[in-house]
Amino acid sequence: MSSPFSISLAVLALLLMACDRHAQNKPGGPPMAPMGPMEVNVLTIQTTPVTLTQDLPGRISAFRVAEVRARVNGIVLKRLFEEGSDVKAGQPLYEINPAPYQTELDRATATLARAQASLTAANLKEERLRGLRDTKAISEQDYEDAIAAKQMGDADVLVAEAAVRSARINLGYTQVTSPVDGRIGISQVTEGAYVQSANATLLATVQQIDRVYVDVTQPSSELLRLKRDLASGRLKADKSGKAQVKLIHENGDIHPEEGTLEMSDVTVNAMTNSVTIRALFPNPRGDLLPGLFVRARLQEGTRPDAILVPQPAVSRNPKGEPTALVVGADNTVELRVLETPRAVGGQWLVSSGLKPGDQVILNNLQKVRPGMQVKVVDAAPDAAAVSSSPAVKPH
Repeated sequence: MSSPFSISLAVLALLLMACDRHAQNKPGGPPMAPMGPMEVNVLTIQTTPVTLTQDLPGRISAFRVAEVRARVNGIVLKRLFEEGSDVKAGQPLYEINPAPYQTELDRATATLARAQASLTAANLKEERLRGLRDTKAISEQDYEDAIAAKQMGDADVLVAEAAVRSARINLGYTQVTSPVDGRIGISQVTEGAYVQSANATLLATVQQIDRVYVDVTQPSSELLRLKRDLASGRLKADKSGKAQVKLIHENGDIHPEEGTLEMSDVTVNAMTNSVTIRALFPNPRGDLLPGLFVRARLQEGTRPDAILVPQPAVSRNPKGEPTALVVGADNTVELRVLETPRAVGGQWLVSSGLKPGDQVILNNLQKVRPGMQVKVVDAAPDAAAVSSSPAVKPH
């Protein structure tokens, strides 16, 4: 017959076994025995055409800039425009006191008249002496002197005519006109100011802004890569052969008018190792003002066979290289080292390390290790939707 102590030990053992089974069935309890390969979601790599763009900072400059400067000395009598208004080429802007130059023109005109009168007298004298020379009534020297006087008269007339033209030009400069169509800025002088031609006094500045330039800088390596990809066919330009450019304001708004990439500078800046790129934008409303800071979105071209991978699926190894886990043969995990030159929305553009048909693991990345066998359960349904994002930024 069992003692009460032995019966108590048996009951205690049964209670401990029941508690252990209950703890295993609860979440967070001791791990159960492995039930097979870990389940992972994968993205099957496919190529897709992607339009590559790049955002670069820049500033707006006027299509034409004409500085209106004084070309004669004098007192400014009138200002004939409103500051900030649009002016036409040839439109009067200032009037400089014309009195001294009108006097100079009158003097030059009188000198011309006297020279012409002297020339007339010299011509008449030469004609008379020519008949007398034929009859030997005068010496050959007298006739030659008459010819020389006539030639001097011709020269005096030419000098006087030049003086008249010069005086007329200077008189015209007293009416200062706009050299180009555009918008005129703040007047640098007021009525009563004395301006000088020697110092070329600045009166005002006219800027043509119905079209504007946007000057941006790009690293020379990026420009060489762009040319190389276009030459090899990896990037395709549009039918016009010019890249389209969009303008983004400081507040993020996109300018409604699109521009075109006109040229790139032929010299690399030695200090920054960058090249200046110039784009031309229409500005019919005049809201793009010179000096305004903007960002230009350059459309570099289209890559027809791009490979895109969601950014969460890419990690970094100790060397800082981008890597991804791929399901290989026999459902074995492989580690691939990638090249990701830039981001496309929420994905990386992969230039090497993956090929169409590869299965990239999207989840359980902290638990999966190279060499493990996994079970593929499905593909990520939203991965393809993310790949269509148009935003492209350099990596």
